[in-house]
Amino acid sequence: MTDVLRLTGALSLKMLAVFGRAFLLLLQMLRHIGVLATRFPLFVQQLFVIGVLTLPIILVAAVFVGMVLGLQGYNTLVDYGAESSLGLLVALSLTRELGPVLGALLFAGRAGAALTAEIGLMKSTEQLAGMEMMAVDPVYRILAPRFFAGIVALPLLVALFNVVGIYGGHLVGVDMLGVNASAYWSGMQQGVSFYDDVINGVVKSMVFGFVISWIAVFQGYDARPTPDGVSRATTMTVVASSLLVLGLDFVLTSLMF
Repeated sequence: MTDVLRLTGALSLKMLAVFGRAFLLLLQMLRHIGVLATRFPLFVQQLFVIGVLTLPIILVAAVFVGMVLGLQGYNTLVDYGAESSLGLLVALSLTRELGPVLGALLFAGRAGAALTAEIGLMKSTEQLAGMEMMAVDPVYRILAPRFFAGIVALPLLVALFNVVGIYGGHLVGVDMLGVNASAYWSGMQQGVSFYDDVINGVVKSMVFGFVISWIAVFQGYDARPTPDGVSRATTMTVVASSLLVLGLDFVLTSLMF
């Protein structure tokens, strides 16, 4: 019993220490929010690396998700004679849940892991230490632009995910299964609320982008400067980000709806 309590206490202290370091790093990055103006070209470069290079996997996934929604939704609605509501079903599913959540999971697996590996490699090769020796703050020069770029990139990627997913549902529902195209779009326009559905999805994606970017940057900066340390940090980024996205999705959905 004593050993269990000792192990639990040691694990709790370790987790508190990790969270404390992550929170202090977050405060440092927020203090350097001016990097968006003073280092705008660097911010745009990171936005390209984080956002644009993640776009192909987002678009491909969105097409297939929309097609699956169109197929499954049609097979369910046709039993009740409500196949004209297919567009509404696809749009609500994407804007409320699947767009932000799946987009965030894909973003964590591609951009989050890449951020952690890149920063961890900089640390293991002593590039960050070299910057500090030259009086260059690595938080300002390396971490902050990547952090803010991740926050901006994910909502844009999720918006594209939703649009492409809706057209994927249209491809299956209208072009393949014969649902009336006017009914597909009109049901969507009448049933989807800009504030309750679209804006809430944007808020979710911004929160997910904040959390994923924070975890990815911290794990890379806090990684042990060894190949094993970098690989563990990269794995932890994907695992922790995915679990937090799913947990936060439940919390945000409870508050919004």
